[in-house]
Amino acid sequence: MRYLFDSMAVVVRVSADLFQALHTLSLYALLAFPVIAAAQISPGPLSKLHHDLDGPAGCIKCHAVSAGAPTYRCVDCHQEIAIRLQQKRGYHAAIMEAGERYTACVKCHSEHNGLSFPVIHWNPAPASFDHSKTGFKLDGKHLGLPCAECHNPQRISPDERSTIRVKDISRSYLGLTSTCSPCHEDRHKGELGANCVRCHNTTDWKTARNFDHSKTRFVLTGAHMRVTCEKCHAPVPGAAPKFVGLRFEQCSSCHADVHKGEFKQTCESCHNTVTWKKTAFAAKFDHSKTEYPLLGRHLDIDCNTCHRGGDFKAHIAHQQCADCHQPDPHNGQFAKRQDGGKCESCHRVDGFKETIFTVKDHTQTRFPLRGKHADVECSKCHTPAGRATVFKVKFSQCTDCHQDAHQKQFAGPPYFNHCEQCHSENDFHVTSFTLARHQKTGFILTGSHVATDCLDCHKPLDGVSTSPRGYHFQSLSCTTCHVDPHRNEFAARMGVLVNGHTAGCEACHTTRTFADLGKFDHATTEFQLTGTHRAVECSGCHRPLNLERDLKNVNFKAAPKLCEDCHENPHGGQFARAGQTRCADCHTTTKWQPSLFDHEKTQFSLKGAHQDVRCKACHVGVQTVDGKEVLFYKPTPTKCAACHANGNVKISLMLSGAGKTT
Repeated sequence: MRYLFDSMAVVVRVSADLFQALHTLSLYALLAFPVIAAAQISPGPLSKLHHDLDGPAGCIKCHAVSAGAPTYRCVDCHQEIAIRLQQKRGYHAAIMEAGERYTACVKCHSEHNGLSFPVIHWNPAPASFDHSKTGFKLDGKHLGLPCAECHNPQRISPDERSTIRVKDISRSYLGLTSTCSPCHEDRHKGELGANCVRCHNTTDWKTARNFDHSKTRFVLTGAHMRVTCEKCHAPVPGAAPKFVGLRFEQCSSCHADVHKGEFKQTCESCHNTVTWKKTAFAAKFDHSKTEYPLLGRHLDIDCNTCHRGGDFKAHIAHQQCADCHQPDPHNGQFAKRQDGGKCESCHRVDGFKETIFTVKDHTQTRFPLRGKHADVECSKCHTPAGRATVFKVKFSQCTDCHQDAHQKQFAGPPYFNHCEQCHSENDFHVTSFTLARHQKTGFILTGSHVATDCLDCHKPLDGVSTSPRGYHFQSLSCTTCHVDPHRNEFAARMGVLVNGHTAGCEACHTTRTFADLGKFDHATTEFQLTGTHRAVECSGCHRPLNLERDLKNVNFKAAPKLCEDCHENPHGGQFARAGQTRCADCHTTTKWQPSLFDHEKTQFSLKGAHQDVRCKACHVGVQTVDGKEVLFYKPTPTKCAACHANGNVKISLMLSGAGKTT
């Protein structure tokens, strides 16, 4: 079995099939012609195990003469298998199907394949063998053990060994039983029988999980159920723990008599296994008929706690809690109260830690609990520290208990950290600091500032949302909160003192809206706005960059100041002198037409009928400048004949430039 060659499985099956096909012919031939047939018809030489059966006479020891289906006489020799098949136990009986008595062997065992060929064919391989079919399922710590760990001659009993025919018994898988003792030492030396699984399992041997003590003569109840096995079944030096034969008729068999024989009755007449300290006597005794009825937690106290030494006749002081409960758990903090600090003013016998001192009772102290203080746990202010717990806490200021949320911004006058000037006990986040009070500060709210949320100006000091907010500013100028869109372009104007303070942005703007320039006077600049210039939008001269729609990035001082910087020259530069157009000589900002031009200052006076003549009647010369037609006023003829000839204007003379011009 240990020398299986899976590669020869096919040969085994072919040999078996061939043998079945020829077995009838070979048997008859062997009987008629023993010597010749053995040499010519035999399927092949036998294995080493069956080699002593070689020869004509050996065939009929294994094969029954039959003209029908082949039959085999394996169990005639292998009686150990025959016995197990008859008893229907073991692996062979489990895999044997109905009607296979004479043919089943060749499924796994094959012959006539040579001396060295193994007669066992494993299917499946030994590693996948289903051990449960043997009648002993491997589980727990049995899993993974090598086969030889259990299947070896040392584990086979002498009675079973006598039934096994194989000469080398180390090669046999028969002879083992399903009991534990062949492989495991009986630590109980047989006193608990051989059925180990009544208490143990294959997963954890040390913990007897299957054992039910209630089925023994000593049922575990009460505190006995929590006692470890070793407490009672203690290992004896040099011997195994004792599990049977223990004395348990009397409690004294295990427990020492604490009464030292004073009481003649049995222990269970007063005690039970639930708790030894609480006796049946105490349960039956009516303490309410004494001077001190037991109530609340006092009912759970052991008698010896008060009646020390078991003396129940001695008088015990009980008028005040302090008669028994010492030292004072509050270290005399309530000794000056009107009641002298009696415990029952705040506590009950049902539980000392649960006080009956309510919010209403707290109103009688110097610190009544109002608002959210009424919902605060006592331990929040009176930090538990046993006898060191302080109940007379400091409370003159909020900061005695609460951290200064403003980081000493209001520690000085006029507030001196009196939080109640702005907050209430109902909600710290809701402030009572009103707009009217803000008007009394150094920064009066006007215009849009009145509608601005407080937190928009009072932002976290460190820029983190959890940081305290700032309420004091080093400077109250606009730039403290707002970015200067003019990039200090108007520093001189903003620095002018007004009522002792620099004008700042309010030199031009108001707090109503930033676009309101009611305070700005363009007359104070180098370019006064007159005439129609006053109706021009600011962006008409102060033009935004990059097609922007606002004036944030405009350089206001770089605005043009000359006419030609904004206006196109309609005269093609014909009136320019010294590089300037001199528009103001003829025009004003109020109205472009008519002009202020005085024709009497020229060489051609317009007196008489000429003063009613329209300009374009005489000035008709047109020239092209930069691709545009421009009316030129010079040269214009001054002689009568240039314009008057037979009642018609001589255009040709004017165009040719004939005559004296102005």
